[in-house]
Amino acid sequence: MLVQDDDIQGKLMRQRDLFGEAISKPSLPVAYEPVHPAYFEVSQIYLTRGSVATPERERFVERICRLYPDAQVKEYLDTPHNRIELDEPDVLALHRLGKQTLVFGELKTAVRFSQEEGNACPNYWHFSPYGFCPYGCKYCNLAGTQGVKFSPTVKVYVNLPEMLGEIDRIARREDRPTAFYLGKLQDALALDPLTSYSTVLVPFFAEHPLARLTLLTKSAHVDRLLELEHRGHTILSWSVNPPEVCAIFEENVAGIEERLEA
Repeated sequence: MLVQDDDIQGKLMRQRDLFGEAISKPSLPVAYEPVHPAYFEVSQIYLTRGSVATPERERFVERICRLYPDAQVKEYLDTPHNRIELDEPDVLALHRLGKQTLVFGELKTAVRFSQEEGNACPNYWHFSPYGFCPYGCKYCNLAGTQGVKFSPTVKVYVNLPEMLGEIDRIARREDRPTAFYLGKLQDALALDPLTSYSTVLVPFFAEHPLARLTLLTKSAHVDRLLELEHRGHTILSWSVNPPEVCAIFEENVAGIEERLEA
């Protein structure tokens, strides 16, 4: 069962890096209020393997679940996040239902190096605190991938501190400024009002001597970022199209005017 404890404050522990600089040991966001993200209606919530495995994760998940009192919460604590079946035989109906389904879980292979032959983009490190997204772009390449086609749900992975620990190890091994992209397999900011992950990510990269963060998004959810000290270590990148293209191909997403304002 989930615990209800909004009053427990997180305490950042300090550790010394190889250069003697203090680096905050990250935790899940604490002492914040989730806000409904634009363009995301939640009808059901799944708690999958690892989602409530620690008190910290329980508190985080419970805080968000309380934001959706009418959503049915289902516990599948022995099931991986990518094996949730929504029991909808029609492909388009399954896709629509998945966009209204929030899944909490953990992704142990969240930090990866993209090395694809013939790719016009440079190969790069990327990581995934989210899976898929609620937006409805008709050209979405993720919608046809094997895992998303089977279970097209919107996922929040709660092992964010472990991901940042892995990023720290990789950046030190590379021994040079190294970019880590958030947005290859999701939208970087679509769920930030819900999770407040940016308030952990930006300070972590701001303090890190080598790791750098690039956020790729179509969202206009930048409110939580405005007061964060980034030290030039975080880059925001928006996907934009002419208004005529947006009107035809980009459904249920911030319009081009909203993105430019953000």
